[in-house]
This record gives sequence, structure tokens and C-alpha cells, in this order.
Amino acid sequence: MNSPEKPTYFEARKWASFRIQNFSQIDMYDIDFLIQKRFGFSTTDMLIHYHDKMLSGQWLQFQNDVKRLISGEPVQYIVGQANFYGLTLNVDSNVLIPRVETEELVDWILDQTTVYTNRPLKVLDIGTGSGAIAIALKANRPEWQVNASDISESALKVAQQNAQLHHVAINFILSDMFAHINEAFDLIVSNPPYISASEVGDMDSSVKNNEPRIALFAADDGLAIYKSLAKGVDAHLNVGGQLFVEIGFHQETSVRKIFQEALPNAIVTAKHDVSGHQRMVRLRKNGE
Repeated sequence: MNSPEKPTYFEARKWASFRIQNFSQIDMYDIDFLIQKRFGFSTTDMLIHYHDKMLSGQWLQFQNDVKRLISGEPVQYIVGQANFYGLTLNVDSNVLIPRVETEELVDWILDQTTVYTNRPLKVLDIGTGSGAIAIALKANRPEWQVNASDISESALKVAQQNAQLHHVAINFILSDMFAHINEAFDLIVSNPPYISASEVGDMDSSVKNNEPRIALFAADDGLAIYKSLAKGVDAHLNVGGQLFVEIGFHQETSVRKIFQEALPNAIVTAKHDVSGHQRMVRLRKNGE
């Protein structure tokens, strides 16, 4: 299909569908997401404006965006935004793009802490990245005292922008794991890097070529961060408190063992995602 001179949004979408048809990693969701975020449309707006002509500048922008998409750049980085738990977050190449699977971790946390709704929990999100988990928790439990840490100053800047965007008060801390954390919490959560170097060949090229390696890969077969968490969790988790982590699809047994050996009296459980894949582990700290 030839490039139309000044198309309607519908024609531009159709043009894009022809451009991406030989690229299996791209689908029309990406194109619709691109149109909505780039031009500020809701799904309803798209239907209303489908047959409106694009402005010349918009058409040039859209063509360039589709070119970047075809080159392998994630659509979220192209528009600088990602959706997570009903929120729109700013993202760039300094932070991991929030995944829908991680929304299930937030669901589990909120479900398992309903008993505490009458008192504010003290929360720490380790490796916050864009701030997705911390902001989603604070937005749904405004009474909680939420702290979020990251080893990357650039990532923290993005997270701070997102907290301001959604008008939530979160205390951000520049820290490598527990290095600059000097207090204990009722709830600790982390979606750490957990991919092993041996798994690089199985990864989507758009992920491994664009997203920050520090947020993707971990040493020791992807288990290094869980071991660091296990070493510090006793000193930083209050009795009765809970630790929630996201895990890789084959790491459930290993991560449960790491946590159970670190705190033999703790209750360690796992939960699969809606697709049936290993996805989350929870530790509840009991009294000695």
C-alpha cells in the first residue's frame, strides 16, 4: 500500500497495518496504542475521529513512529508512556516497561492486606524502576506509608515524575538493595531482575536490545537478587510482615527454598499467574 498524502486516522491505521504485516512481533494493539498516546485519544475518541484528516505534522510523526516500531523499538518508549493498573506512566530507556503480569502481583498484595485497612502499613518497593508498583499501591491504599528504592538515579527521576503526575506522596531512596535502608517495614515488595544470562537467546529482541540490562539480568542463574533479599529481609521486615516478589517462570522452587532457609519459621507460599505460569512468591514473617 502506497503512503497516502494526507490520510484520515483510519487510512493511516490501515497503512500501518500493511507496513507491519511481515513483523510478527508487532500487532495492531501497538498501532492503536501509538495513535492513542501520540495524539491524546481515548478508544472512544479514535472512533469519533477515524475519518478526520491528520494534520501534516501528525502524519509525518506517525510515519516516523511506525518506522521506529518496525526497527524493534518498543511502542512504549516511542511515545514515552505505558499503562499499568489503570494508570498511565512515563517511561524511557532507563526503566523497565511495566508488564501486565506484574499487575497480578499488585492484585495479590492488595488482596492479602485487606485485614490491615484500618491502619497504615509501612511499605518498601525495592527496585522500583518507573515506580509502577509503588504508585499503584499508594493510589489504592492512600493511607499507606510507601517508600521506593532503586540503584539507578535515572530510574528514580522517572519514578518521581510519575508520583507527581498521579499526585501520590512516596519517599524515594537511592539504594542498592538494603544498603541505605535503615528501618523495618510491614510490607516489602520487589520485581527484581531475574533473567539468567543463559536465557538471552530465548528473549524477545525488542526487550533485550532496548530495555535496561540492569533491570533484566541477574547473576547466579537469575537468583542473585533473591539471595540478597533473603539476607536482609529479617532485619527489615516487622514480625507479621510480608515480602512479595515476582519470579521467573521456572524459579518457584529455588526462590521458595532461598527464603525458607533464610527464615525457617516464615511461611513461604507461591502463586501462579492467570496463564498458569510460576510468577509470584510471598514470605510471611512469624515471631520466633
